[in-house]
Amino acid sequence: MINSRKIDEETRKVIIEFQQNEITEYILYKKLSNKVDGKNKETLREISEEELKHYNLFKKYTNVDTAPKKLKVVWYSFISRVFGLTFAIKSMENGEKKAQENYLRILNNLPEIKEVVEDEEKHENALISLINEEWLNYMSSVVLGLNDALVELTGTIAGLTFTLQNSSIIGLASLITGIAASLSMASSEYLSKKAESDKNNPSRAALYTGIAYILTVIVLVYPYFMFKEYYVAFITTILNAVFVILVFTYFSSTVKEQNFKKKFIEMVSISFGVAVASFLIGDFVKSFLNLNL
Repeated sequence: MINSRKIDEETRKVIIEFQQNEITEYILYKKLSNKVDGKNKETLREISEEELKHYNLFKKYTNVDTAPKKLKVVWYSFISRVFGLTFAIKSMENGEKKAQENYLRILNNLPEIKEVVEDEEKHENALISLINEEWLNYMSSVVLGLNDALVELTGTIAGLTFTLQNSSIIGLASLITGIAASLSMASSEYLSKKAESDKNNPSRAALYTGIAYILTVIVLVYPYFMFKEYYVAFITTILNAVFVILVFTYFSSTVKEQNFKKKFIEMVSISFGVAVASFLIGDFVKSFLNLNL
């Protein structure tokens, strides 16, 4: 073991930072394990105990006790309730990974600690992959409902807005269209999963698709019932669509460990490409039929 007095101050600060992260994550994983059952409980407790072992190892180098980051514990406990265990844990680990990359450069002269940090990352990733949240198995169904609603309804609203130019009528027509489309999409997902003999429950898949679709419909349509000026409502709808894409893309890219920027640009491009095309079609139809609505 390396005597702490032989460690330079910069390196000691880095080890203390690691030590504080370990005790914070020990408490957080232990707290999360008390809120779940079965295999997830066992996995989280195992991760928690690993964090405590690493804390005690780092303490031998620093000879100090470190307090946990209480706000971090509270924040990620809250996130886990809202977005689920997988998102909270992967989001936290992504943040730690960036810090570790910087720390490892400083710890080149301490191969024992560097090896522990690298092994910990591999072990934690293996354990995190064991966490099973049932609803994440239906992520493809959620993506289907949300993407379809964004693309189809954004385009429909754009076309109706510049054709009808009446907020109440646009809102009502879009809402009816959205509800009908959500039922149709849910039915299609049910039949699709059943025909494929998918391991997931077809009824649950249909439910997740329908819920994702109808929630997106509500977010996109409600501005037309709030604002009389149709252009204000349309701008609000576009902003809402961007917000939905932003939140969902960040969530899914974190959980699936995908490129957030690439997915966000892709979804925005498709959704608003359809919206622009629908606007042009609506404007053409209005002019061609000489409608004065």
